[in-house]
Amino acid sequence: MQEKKADSKWLFINQGWLVKNVPFFLYLSVLAVVYIYNVHHAEKAIKDINKTTRDLKNQQYEFKMVRSEWMFMTKQSEVVKAVEASGIREILEPPIAIQDSSVNEERKTR
Repeated sequence: MQEKKADSKWLFINQGWLVKNVPFFLYLSVLAVVYIYNVHHAEKAIKDINKTTRDLKNQQYEFKMVRSEWMFMTKQSEVVKAVEASGIREILEPPIAIQDSSVNEERKTR
């Protein structure tokens, strides 16, 4: 019997040691849960960032397509084609400058 007590004294894990270190084990458990939560939270944030980046690229592509279509539609030749159906024609001769004759007379008298 004496030998068993001596052997149990040298054992690393016994009931007294376990009871004495329960707060430390609880601390390690809480730390493990916090670590797991942090990893899941980081993975979710990375997925959100990737999704936002993908959406941004799609929006940029759509913007560039709409802008290029708009620029094509607002070219002079395209505008002329679009309004021909309503009877509006492009003026091919240069504009005539209208001058006020009274201004010309004042200049001559000076």
